Amino acid sequence: IAVVLDQTPFYGEAGGQVGDTGVLQGDSCLFEVTDTQRDGELLLHVGHLRSGSIGPATSLIARIDSDRRSGIRRAHSATHLLHHALHKVLGSAAMQRGSKVEHDALRFDFAHKQPVTDEELRNIEDEINARISEGALVSTELMDLESARAAGAMALFGEKYPDRVRVVRMGDFSTELCGGTHLANSGQVGLCRIISEDPVAKGIRRVSAL
Repeated sequence: IAVVLDQTPFYGEAGGQVGDTGVLQGDSCLFEVTDTQRDGELLLHVGHLRSGSIGPATSLIARIDSDRRSGIRRAHSATHLLHHALHKVLGSAAMQRGSKVEHDALRFDFAHKQPVTDEELRNIEDEINARISEGALVSTELMDLESARAAGAMALFGEKYPDRVRVVRMGDFSTELCGGTHLANSGQVGLCRIISEDPVAKGIRRVSAL
């Protein structure tokens, strides 16, 4: 079943980032959240009632699987580092066309007309890990869309954005529109290793990394 709360710390799947898992616990019930999805403005805590009963006005304590969330934060911040590295090594035409951010794993689709060479992949990975070792500050700010564009924030092609958007900055090298969860600094990623680079459609390549 799906449970809707009046407020929640759970992240609903969006922007390529998977939804949180965890538990909702009351005085006489335990609900296991196996996924969190969005339906318009609602966040749906999808899962199984393991004990007791649950209904309108039930008071619950919501607990995210924090270890999994930490891995997702590492992968999402690493995704922004990868986007930066692609631009630096391959050029500004290597724009994002999609992504999937999971627990310590990511995949990233981008525009590029030919296979990425082994040397380019090494340079991309080296650039990512150089920015990790830099330990650059990660900051978030809500601002109007025009101000975000003026600040140079990269937006996802074809995506519709509200009038006020969330801007995620990493050091002086990455500024993107993003509603996802991130680290406090790039050093917390630890290490990023590219494991594959493949074609997914005409003019679109996919990098997978851990």
